[in-house]
Amino acid sequence: MRKTLTFLFLLFAVSIHAKRDSVSVQQYEDMLLAYQSKIDSLKQANNQASLNPYNAYRLFSPTTFFHSVAGNNMSLNGDMQNSEDEEIDNTLLNVYLNRPELVSNSENNLREASVVKENIVSPIKHNVELVEKVAPLPQETEEAKVDVVVTKPNFWKIKGDYYLQFLQNYISGNWYKGGESNYAMLASSTIEANYDNQQKLKWDNKLEMKLGFQTSRADSIHRLKSSEDLLRLTSNLGLQASKKWYYTLNVLAYTQFMRGYKSNNIMTFSDFMSPFTLNISLGMKYNVEWVNKKLTGNIQISPFSYNFKYVDRLALSTRNGIDEGKHVLSDFGSMFTADLTWKFTDNITWKTRLYGFTSFSRAELEWENTISFKFNKYISSNIFIYPRFDDSVMRDEHHAYWQFKEYASLGFSYTF
Repeated sequence: MRKTLTFLFLLFAVSIHAKRDSVSVQQYEDMLLAYQSKIDSLKQANNQASLNPYNAYRLFSPTTFFHSVAGNNMSLNGDMQNSEDEEIDNTLLNVYLNRPELVSNSENNLREASVVKENIVSPIKHNVELVEKVAPLPQETEEAKVDVVVTKPNFWKIKGDYYLQFLQNYISGNWYKGGESNYAMLASSTIEANYDNQQKLKWDNKLEMKLGFQTSRADSIHRLKSSEDLLRLTSNLGLQASKKWYYTLNVLAYTQFMRGYKSNNIMTFSDFMSPFTLNISLGMKYNVEWVNKKLTGNIQISPFSYNFKYVDRLALSTRNGIDEGKHVLSDFGSMFTADLTWKFTDNITWKTRLYGFTSFSRAELEWENTISFKFNKYISSNIFIYPRFDDSVMRDEHHAYWQFKEYASLGFSYTF
């Protein structure tokens, strides 16, 4: 009996340590069931009653050093109630003596743990030591607040071209505005304001202003005369018909700033609003983008055109194709305009404007050509060639109905 209990207890103690290391809980429960079946078989074999609960606890609890085990074995008058208690004490004593490494607890620790301490007045405070982090945690970047501002699109595009130059000027004797060939100074300004809503509507506006002055020693009457004088506004409203074509309403109005004279002649050959020309036309416009977009501009054809010409000075009526004694000439016809820019290189540009109007009784044709040589951002040179045909004026003996103007200039320029 003693050997059997000792063997079972050793197995139980070893199983406790094994359970702490690697044996699963299910294996531990199965082992206890096996121990119970062995104890039951021992009880039936010896016809004994069930074991004392306290002794059973000592046998199957984690290996503990109990004071009663040593006391009972060393006492002269042992207080054992039955042989089963004696066998369990002897088994435990045998383990204490032969396998002390299996003892994991003591009776004093059990008693101390079972006492309820009620004399705690102040709460227990634990000193927590902070340890350094093994690795710093990634810091989350704070997203900056973005203010979304929705602005109304600007469909207007503004650009301009200015220059102040000195020039050599040639004018034919029958030029309709007067003037003479000489050296002079010229100021020019061209401002464009164009609207495009990126859908079907375009509205192009261009204001051209030129004013040139000249002096001549041969002129004993006029110390200062105008050599170039132009004030012209072109406005074109277009509705897109296809990728390149637009239905257009075109308005062209032009006159001059100052009086026009000839040398040693007191007669005024032209003046502000003398003449004044207004042309209103309906037609179609084609946007040009040729030669790898180096040749750009537009070509307009207007089969329905109204032309209004006015002179404030009655003396200038016949010089501008208006009946003598009348201020106004109104007629209907057709109009053609080609306004192109050909950029040969970054420094050489050719601008040309071909304008034609014809009615049942007369015809006008103007071809303006400006070749610009740009030396740097502020210095440039221009060559201007301007032939003109008008069969509504008096025929000249040498040039018939043709008129011609040309100049070359060098000076300052600025473009934005």
